[in-house]
Amino acid sequence: MSTEIKSHLTELLAHALAKVSPQHPASLVTLERPKQAQHGDFSCPVAMQLGKLLKRNPREIATDLIAALPTSDWLERAEIAGAGFINLRVKPMAKQHIVRTILAAREQFGQSVRGQDQSVVVEFVSANPTGPLHVGHGRQAALGDAISALLESQSFRVTREFYYNDAGAQIENLALSVQARAKGLEPDSAQWPANGYRGEYIRDIATDYLAGKTVGGGLVVAVTASGNPEDIDSIRRFAVAYLRREQDADLQAFSVKFDNYYLESSLYSEGRVEQAVGAMVNAGKTYEKDGALWLKTTDYGDDKDRVMRKSDGSYTYFVPDVAYHVTKWERGFRRAVNVQGSDHHSTITRVRAGLQAVGRNVPVGYPDYVLHKMVTVMKGGEEVRISKRAGSYVTLRDLIEDAGRDATRFFLVSRKADSEFTFDVDLAKSQSEDNPVYYVQYAHARICSVLEQWRAQSPGEEQLAGDFSQIDLSSLLSARELLLLQKLGEFPEILDVASRELAPHQVAFYLRELAGEFHSYYNAERVLVAETPVKLARLVLIIATRQVLANGLRLMGVSAPEKM
Repeated sequence: MSTEIKSHLTELLAHALAKVSPQHPASLVTLERPKQAQHGDFSCPVAMQLGKLLKRNPREIATDLIAALPTSDWLERAEIAGAGFINLRVKPMAKQHIVRTILAAREQFGQSVRGQDQSVVVEFVSANPTGPLHVGHGRQAALGDAISALLESQSFRVTREFYYNDAGAQIENLALSVQARAKGLEPDSAQWPANGYRGEYIRDIATDYLAGKTVGGGLVVAVTASGNPEDIDSIRRFAVAYLRREQDADLQAFSVKFDNYYLESSLYSEGRVEQAVGAMVNAGKTYEKDGALWLKTTDYGDDKDRVMRKSDGSYTYFVPDVAYHVTKWERGFRRAVNVQGSDHHSTITRVRAGLQAVGRNVPVGYPDYVLHKMVTVMKGGEEVRISKRAGSYVTLRDLIEDAGRDATRFFLVSRKADSEFTFDVDLAKSQSEDNPVYYVQYAHARICSVLEQWRAQSPGEEQLAGDFSQIDLSSLLSARELLLLQKLGEFPEILDVASRELAPHQVAFYLRELAGEFHSYYNAERVLVAETPVKLARLVLIIATRQVLANGLRLMGVSAPEKM
């Protein structure tokens, strides 16, 4: 139901409450959606709450509240149910009003100013530049971009950030693997590095390196290969630049753009890791034991203290993460959201503890985390485990090329992030109502087709209708029409809740439901009827539906096709 209707009914009840029990605040008035339609459009338990406070029969209080309700063009009736619930039913014209709201707002329908231009950094993907992006990175990309779009719809100023882990042992293993290929070694060779990467992409990097090619440009600093297989530093720089370029190409194919790329290596070159460690030491939150430096994470709720600097002088993985998040705070991001795999669960407590220990007035619970579980890819009824290019896993590029960008993006946000997800490639490619992205996109295309038929059949009516804002909607009274109107009105609240909970799957669910309501309506009622006033009202209704479908798909990063 429309937030306008909900706000209006809340105001009516607050007015009645002020008359019946002026000593109690209007905040006591809350509206719920009844599970059964026969109980009305909204239910209010305020009389039940007042019964306890006033030690009166709730049904008597409900009677008084209903009697005190102001007159309203939108409220059809209020009834007492059960022990004292007030059930409210609105007039059809109230539900019809949502169409005018949608037509006035267009692309902005569903948006709000709740964020008040607050700066938020959303970090996602953040893959090591050691290989092609896999489907898990794809889920992060789809989730992170949709979360960012949701926050932007609520007037948050979002920076999309990619944190490149371009330092550490994995980068050394990459360099050694490329060097081995450059020397003519194969992965099954006895001289192959113990932790080397075995995919065919390593051969491609080595071939271009030996040819003295240059990689980079755009977002990646250009690096020219020396061509010398003994120059491990040159190989390292070239391999990292090569894979950063490849990952950027994958993300562009996925229509995901980042505002900022942050290099882990810069944390060391700029001394930020040492500064963060020094701050924790100076705050008295560390101690030496067994030749290692420990952080007192138990002071912040951890089950045991954690090693920060190992006995060999190297830092454990969470220390640069602490330094990195200090930079987020220093850059003015009072809210940060990290989208990561569920294998990062143990990092949360340590990073938050480190930020508290650094002592920069970073609030407890900073940053927010959205952890996602694994993606299993199925095709032909069997699990797909490997890619020829990557060797040991399915790449994001494979999935996009096979299932298409739209289906891949929609599918990867269509389930709650912390639930495991099976990506059925055959379903994603099917043209059936079982395929959610096809079902939603087809609803949009179907509406476009109806409008095209109307223009062909009645070329003068579009000018007669004008901008549709003044069309009489009073004929929209059938059960299917009222259900569709009600579903349209829910969109702003869906965006509000999904953005608060960082849960874009709620928008995917909503779009599927909206498409279902439209298809049911289309199959039950003719839009292009002979009676012009009824026809125009129905056209306006489906135009509003098309707008909401397009708005929701845009937030998911999915196209809204006019033909299918």
